[in-house]
Amino acid sequence: MSARTQPRPRPASNRAVDTRLPWWALALPALAFVVLLALILNPSDAHAAAGDPAITRLLEHMRQLLSR
Repeated sequence: MSARTQPRPRPASNRAVDTRLPWWALALPALAFVVLLALILNPSDAHAAAGDPAITRLLEHMRQLLSR
């Protein structure tokens, strides 16, 4: 019994692949970067520190557990 041979691969086409990103694929990461950069430069605008003390304690406990 003879084994089957693999078919020859087709030659690559000469056409260039046209891939385009939607506008939001570049705009959203850029917007997120700008917002985070603004929070780093002016942390007084980040109002999360004025939250409920229970949430603050929970976050601090999680940070301590992760840093072990």
